[in-house]
Amino acid sequence: MSAMSSAGLPFDREQRLWAQGFSRVAGVDEAGRGCLAGPVVAAACILPAGCDPLEGVRDSKLTKRSERSALAQMIRERALSVGIAAASRREVDRLNIRVASVLAMRRALTRAGIWNYALIDGPLPPEFAHDPAEGIIDGDALCVSIACASILAKTLRDDLMAKLALRHPQYGWERNAGYGTAAHREALLEHGPTRHHRQSFRPVSQLSLPLPPSGNGGRS
Repeated sequence: MSAMSSAGLPFDREQRLWAQGFSRVAGVDEAGRGCLAGPVVAAACILPAGCDPLEGVRDSKLTKRSERSALAQMIRERALSVGIAAASRREVDRLNIRVASVLAMRRALTRAGIWNYALIDGPLPPEFAHDPAEGIIDGDALCVSIACASILAKTLRDDLMAKLALRHPQYGWERNAGYGTAAHREALLEHGPTRHHRQSFRPVSQLSLPLPPSGNGGRS
């Protein structure tokens, strides 16, 4: 019978790896990949082998912000080690969001210290093809270690965007965390992008496109 957390997330994958001698299994996830502004943040979480269930841990998208803050604190206290890192907005624009996300994951794993197997949310990135690692699609909803990493990454990133919102209140980042909500897009049209907006993302890059000449409705 599978060990389960109270939220229903199985420890199956961790148990299989622990039984094979992988004592430091890192769950890895990122937050902010689809945002129009801010960095992409990744976290790596290593739980003790054979640890007890972590009450309330589940997919970060299904938890309220207040719940995530309490869960993030509990995870930090229960984990063997945690690593959180980011790839900047400039790196997102220079490298592309997929590569920047992998870069943030690598940095998070480095900060987590020694690890001997990684469970990564989503398809396994090709950059990890030669590492002891596997990708788990919807891993933040299926795997405890990945769900822990998801909560840590999203909590830190939401806090960061709330701080940036104090400097740029018109975009509502304390509410939308930089995602392209209708209000955020309207603010972009009215105020233009900030230095924190991702210039390579279409809703932002289109703002710099030349307007069609007047008098012909934009038809050539």
